Amino acid sequence: MTKVTAPQLQKMKQQGERISSLTAYDYLFARTLDRAGVDAILVGDSLGMVVQGNSSTLPVTLDEMTYHSLAVSRGVTRSMVITDLPFMSYQQSPQQALLSAGQLMKSGGAEVVKLEGGTEMASTVSFLVERGVPVCGHLGLTPQSVHQLGGYRVQGRDAERAEQLLQDALALQSAGACAVVLECIPQPLAQQITAELAIPTIGIGAGADCDGQVLVLQDMLGLNDAHVPRFVRNFMTGSQSIEMAVKSYVEAVQDGSFPSSDESYA
Repeated sequence: MTKVTAPQLQKMKQQGERISSLTAYDYLFARTLDRAGVDAILVGDSLGMVVQGNSSTLPVTLDEMTYHSLAVSRGVTRSMVITDLPFMSYQQSPQQALLSAGQLMKSGGAEVVKLEGGTEMASTVSFLVERGVPVCGHLGLTPQSVHQLGGYRVQGRDAERAEQLLQDALALQSAGACAVVLECIPQPLAQQITAELAIPTIGIGAGADCDGQVLVLQDMLGLNDAHVPRFVRNFMTGSQSIEMAVKSYVEAVQDGSFPSSDESYA
């Protein structure tokens, strides 16, 4: 069983193989996702909402991310482990980002760290990559900026903002990012960004033209009945087990049947 690595993700893009990703925050779910064939497990700071019951990701600490990342890393043999740098653990300086990333990798078992932001974070991404830290970017709806954005809203619907997101993606690529998450942006924009980048795009609410897809695990299992975003599909429907649901998700990502146009933004 070949371990998924950052270079492998780029090879998958080049060969037209879709990348499947889901969040996990503990050992047993991580083991289930790994066994079901998920390519990348994201230890997201979404745990602040999913696990802790907060209204945003902002309260999550670096130590909490490290704890959950380590638990997840113990459950995988094939899947790549990508761990979020939480709010205010990397924005102060590249040096702060390096220390935080170092903690996630040394003590948390992370193989890639993810951070939010575009052109303004490119120098930080470059600083990390030059020191051996693989970095995944995150553009569009960036949850750590929820108050600045005015809520959880689709981004890039006007021409100026769309162009900025494209330039942000190119800047992250130039800085050495190994992949970029595109969250809640119109499908045509995600398609354009994906076509122009050599590194893979992983979409969440960004349409089927991205190189891969990611969802919050609890959402795709139908556990979140408070608010279900339009880009979420309940894969437990018709499945006899969680592992079967995850396998169905992986297959739907790989064959391009998820997300549908109704699960995307025009």
